[in-house]
Amino acid sequence: MLAMYSGQIGSFSSRDLLLFFIMWELELIPVYLLLSMWGGKKRLYSATKFILYTAGGSIFLLIGVLGMGLYGSNGPTLDFERLANQSYPVTLEIIFYFGFLIAYAVKLPIIPLHTWLPDTHGEAHYSTCMLLAGILLKMGAYGLIRINMELLPHAHSIFSPWLVIVGTIQIIYAASTSLGQRNLKKRIAYSSVSHMGFTIIGIGSITDMGLNGAILQILSHGFIGAALFFLVGTGCDRIRLIYLDEMGGISIPMPKIFTMFSSFSMASLALPGMSGFVAESAVFFGIITSPKYLLMPKMLITFVMAIGMILTPIYLLSMSRQMFYGYKLFNVQNSNFMDSGPRELFVSICIFLPVIGVGIYPDFVLSLSVDKVQAILSNYFHR
Repeated sequence: MLAMYSGQIGSFSSRDLLLFFIMWELELIPVYLLLSMWGGKKRLYSATKFILYTAGGSIFLLIGVLGMGLYGSNGPTLDFERLANQSYPVTLEIIFYFGFLIAYAVKLPIIPLHTWLPDTHGEAHYSTCMLLAGILLKMGAYGLIRINMELLPHAHSIFSPWLVIVGTIQIIYAASTSLGQRNLKKRIAYSSVSHMGFTIIGIGSITDMGLNGAILQILSHGFIGAALFFLVGTGCDRIRLIYLDEMGGISIPMPKIFTMFSSFSMASLALPGMSGFVAESAVFFGIITSPKYLLMPKMLITFVMAIGMILTPIYLLSMSRQMFYGYKLFNVQNSNFMDSGPRELFVSICIFLPVIGVGIYPDFVLSLSVDKVQAILSNYFHR
């Protein structure tokens, strides 16, 4: 786990493209070991699928990194600051962009390269799921903003309508698929894919509000997704069940887990006053106010996104109903379950506080990102 942290922290803090790639690769090995050694029954299948997908995407990342580094007009360079002032022929820029996009599409994930994620989450231990949902997926979004948006603005301008279309489809598709999942962890995994659709739309909107909304969504989902996996993991460890149709009545023997799970479900379905609401609202305003798109496409995209937001409560609330209500499990097992202990409550509350904090006062996060967002978008407004 420490090796995994190191790779993730290195990716976010690197100021050099090659170091970014090395750290990107470094965290694959610990994740593979965490999956294959401490996973469920199909752990080797899901670990192999994970490594094949992500390592396959990383080949394109390496080609893009080396291409950008060697093409430097003033000699080879891999430094972010110097690459920001670099210009490329449009065709070459599109090739670089596409290579990076494939690597990020696997990690983020963007459909149709998302299929490793439900299998991985379905088999991984819940502590690994927390790190995957909370941090690993965000590396793809970070790379998309940090490299594709900032260093390849012409290509991003060309690709952004496609990102918005794919993000819109992803919200609907993943929310609909989540509803049909029996496995509890897979249902939350598909909800992660759906929520990442908002991030993709925010990045594709090329507006101040949209990009800030995408960054807020990255942070918000990092907290909410990790907390849901944590609560599902602690609950399923106690009752030894993972399939929703076998559960029921857990709220009676486990009121604390029920309360925290319900609270995070509300945060996930973007209840006002919580971080998900602020993030998704900012993405909505970003796409509506974007000067890049005509009125009719904007209205259509917004309408489809709204349908996605309606589907989110359906799968989350049906999941809560199947888990916590009824008397099936309560009667069979005679309620001999331990509720959440002080340690689990402490972890849940520590994750819940920033969700409420950002929801009530989003300037906590926006004050940190707003200058960088304006610097990135200046490449587009001054063209």
